Amino acid sequence: MAHSNLTITAFVKLGNFLRTFCELIDKNTISDHLNDKWVSSFKSEIERAHHYNGWFTEENCTHAFKEWGKVLSKENIETWLSNYDLSINNEKVVALILAGNIPLVGFHDLLCVLITGNKALVKLSSNDQKLIPLLIDFLIDTEPSLKDKVIFTKEKLDHYDAVIATGSNNTARYFEYYFGKKPNIIRKNRNSVAVLSGKESQEELTALGEDIFRYFGLGCRSVSKIYLPREYNIDTFFKAMFPYNNIINHHKYANNYDYNKAVYLMSEFKILDNGFLILKEEESFGSPIASLFYEYYEDESTLKEKLKDNKENLQCIVSSGFVEDEVSFGNTQKPMLNDYADGIDTIAFLLNTSKN
Repeated sequence: MAHSNLTITAFVKLGNFLRTFCELIDKNTISDHLNDKWVSSFKSEIERAHHYNGWFTEENCTHAFKEWGKVLSKENIETWLSNYDLSINNEKVVALILAGNIPLVGFHDLLCVLITGNKALVKLSSNDQKLIPLLIDFLIDTEPSLKDKVIFTKEKLDHYDAVIATGSNNTARYFEYYFGKKPNIIRKNRNSVAVLSGKESQEELTALGEDIFRYFGLGCRSVSKIYLPREYNIDTFFKAMFPYNNIINHHKYANNYDYNKAVYLMSEFKILDNGFLILKEEESFGSPIASLFYEYYEDESTLKEKLKDNKENLQCIVSSGFVEDEVSFGNTQKPMLNDYADGIDTIAFLLNTSKN
């Protein structure tokens, strides 16, 4: 438990730093603090991350840092861990194959491995090579005993006791073939949806734009489809989205918008379009970038059953008083520590897995 306490302290210090760093960015006073080693490092790594991956804008990287800064407090971590008996853990090597679709998407798995006293053997996504090593460097600087707890590798994974791998439905089959004999969590594609009743306030609908556009809609917690009551006035929705119109100035997003619009028009699909977001009526969940699928529903109980039947494909349901585990408008990209991907309790998995 002593090690656990030192690790918790390191993550709390990281949370403190991230809050301070994001405050400097918000106040535009960061240039006054560049003599601070870590402020300077974080600022330059955000810039490098964006050059390396055009989707990782400074705004989105800062948002990821800000949300981690909020959850990594002593109180939050202790409350989260109070549900577990960390003393039962035997140190294991846990192989982590991380996704890179949005900034720091794999950091929660890394946190879970370290905070349970295990070692992480990490294979980073080619899309997110900068930010996670930066956070680990900070943690090691704060608590040197963590140095031996994280190994980044580009080689074939070997000598590990358990695996947590995140990828697409295609890579999941590959993961299951290679890692199936070891205790594992293998994550597949998931999407998030929103259910509108037609009674939402303008503020709620505008907040929904955050769930749709944050990280350009690339996250599994990003809303890729909305359900609308039959007589819904779509202009109400488009009006609420207008504050996000600047997204079309991002060249990669604009290229996707132009491409998908052209494909839809050539295929003679009926689409709705406001100049930066394409709405297409569609039964499936995963819409392409710059597109949002929509579907009308007749009655709530049928829709609830439909969503229940598809729970394996869904990460979040955004609504107001519709389902029990709903996420409120504007909050999909603000997960708490116990918001486990795919609903699988990572800490419980790590504690209950024996060392081979």
